[in-house]
Amino acid sequence: MAGEIVVGYDGTQCADAALGVAIDLARDLGTKLVLTFAYDPPRIGGEVRDLDEALEHRGEEVMAAASAKAKEAGVETETVIHKEKASVALASLAQEREARFIVLGGYGERPATGAILGSTPHKLLHISEIPVIVVPVHE
Repeated sequence: MAGEIVVGYDGTQCADAALGVAIDLARDLGTKLVLTFAYDPPRIGGEVRDLDEALEHRGEEVMAAASAKAKEAGVETETVIHKEKASVALASLAQEREARFIVLGGYGERPATGAILGSTPHKLLHISEIPVIVVPVHE
């Protein structure tokens, strides 16, 4: 459905702030939220497979909680778990869905910090062809 809102969500305080804004936008625009948990899977075997399974399980948990919160507010949702870097996953999913926006939280780090440390909002702002809304959270 074109016009959906893709939301990056990982269960943190930052993601909760973004979810609140996305719920309000979806309700106002009469559209659906595509809640997305993305993680870069481990690339080596052994115990790392356990980490991959734990991350996927965590994704399922936070997606269920976010979906319940949106549904309480009367907003339709779909959940997606991507096994790739969050910025790439969000940009490609939004492009493929012809999303209206991508919404995610940001801790408001300085641009140089985001560029050096590789923050997801910083990367996404540079690679996405879909408008990105970064909801600031200051701890």
